[in-house]
Amino acid sequence: MKSPICDMFGIEFPLLAFSHCRDVVAAVSKAGGMGVFGAVNHTPEQLKEELTWIDDHVDGKPYGLDLIVPTKSVLQAGPVDEQALLGMIPAEHKDFAAKLLEDGGVSTEDLDESRLDHTHFLSNLTPDGATTALDTAFEHPVKLLVNALGVPPQMMIDKARANGVKVGALVGSAAHAAKQVEAGVDVLIAAGGEAGGHCGEISTLVLVPEVVRVAQGTPVLAAGGIATGSQMAGLMAMGAAGAWCGSVWLTSAEAETSESVKDKMIEASSADTVRSRSRTGKPSRQLKSPWTEAWETEGPQALPMPLQTLVSEPALRKLDKLADGGHEGARELATYWVGQAVGLMNEKETSGQIVQRFKQEFAEAFEQLSEAIGA
Repeated sequence: MKSPICDMFGIEFPLLAFSHCRDVVAAVSKAGGMGVFGAVNHTPEQLKEELTWIDDHVDGKPYGLDLIVPTKSVLQAGPVDEQALLGMIPAEHKDFAAKLLEDGGVSTEDLDESRLDHTHFLSNLTPDGATTALDTAFEHPVKLLVNALGVPPQMMIDKARANGVKVGALVGSAAHAAKQVEAGVDVLIAAGGEAGGHCGEISTLVLVPEVVRVAQGTPVLAAGGIATGSQMAGLMAMGAAGAWCGSVWLTSAEAETSESVKDKMIEASSADTVRSRSRTGKPSRQLKSPWTEAWETEGPQALPMPLQTLVSEPALRKLDKLADGGHEGARELATYWVGQAVGLMNEKETSGQIVQRFKQEFAEAFEQLSEAIGA
């Protein structure tokens, strides 16, 4: 296809797949799109292992890497002692999380230990940790580096430039996009409020043309609520250079999502998601469950990142494991990040099949538009 994204990365189809699963990344790149590996929770050693695996399974096709290098965090001043960090969590928040598990018949005896284990991954949110992660990434043929929260720090842009790697950034408003253009990013990802995970409030349909207007020629990828090739075609008709999708891969055969949550997603409608701070401390869209509902209606105010993550993530991972083992209370509570496109995700496909379906639906939509104008 003729697209600045295809030209920039040497790919066949301008569909980029954000995934925490290396198998999805490799499968999408091999199918003609481009996988982008989400690695915020990986230590440098784990990141090296995952990227080496992708190198060995992507058949030389390009892929990208997504990191969170926030400009604001309680860790931004530097490393914090793990026990001191855990001590910053109010008892009220820990008690509320424990109560929700207990109400679902789930034991809470190992929650504090799990929280301590989870602190090991938070060094990536410090300046030194982010630098180490970037240096590890540049030992591999990564073609795109994306920062998911805020303007990438200058050191991130400088290191990418020195290694011939393009830089992308997610934006939720035209004002954010203008700041990213000023910073010199190569790709803007306009993520509408329909998106799963961290997202803003403006809908994709409105956001994409707004961002295109201020992009000053910087390619714009449409994101948020996209699960079909026809949606992708419509947004490209508005000026997008391609699509960035995350949710649609979560029900794929390769995805890291627990099987019980995959089943819940397939059964869900587009109304079955909620945008909440209760998981990470920043607004993120996720599948509704009694867990999310309780935090929204009864729970204490969310803590700043990464403290709220330490409250929620260990508990939610425990729920996933128990739910896959048949624990009904855990299955009921279980949730995961997903966008409103979940209502269009009605069957399990492989990642490669999803890419091919996007291509077919895109072509069909293009034909319909051509007929409409008599072309």
